[in-house]
Amino acid sequence: DQPEIKEEILRKDDRLLTLLKDVYVESRDPPVQVKDGGGEHLPCKQEEKRLTKLGHLGALDVKKVSKGKISIVEALTLLNNHKLHPQIWTAEKIAAEYSLELKDVNSLLEFFIPFTVQEFPKETKKAIKS
Repeated sequence: DQPEIKEEILRKDDRLLTLLKDVYVESRDPPVQVKDGGGEHLPCKQEEKRLTKLGHLGALDVKKVSKGKISIVEALTLLNNHKLHPQIWTAEKIAAEYSLELKDVNSLLEFFIPFTVQEFPKETKKAIKS
């Protein structure tokens, strides 16, 4: 807004211009390193997937998982099946059914135990008055 400031901005400083003319800058990109691939492009190994055994959540259930993995619904189902019928749902059968390694199934059955909710009958006795 003030003309003095605009004039100062537009004014060229001859001393600075001569100093700038003496400045010389040279820049170069670093040399590009090319990895020797031999021109071959190997296809990426695609992860094998399997369809899950769907639970009661329908649309919210995971539909596909990688082989060697299970969904939460499947984990809860297989743990419950093993708990209810351990002679039928053995570690070997679970490993075959869900495409898992036997050592992983054994660890799962050993360390993840589904809890049971037990309701205790309500006490009908009145509290002792002190």
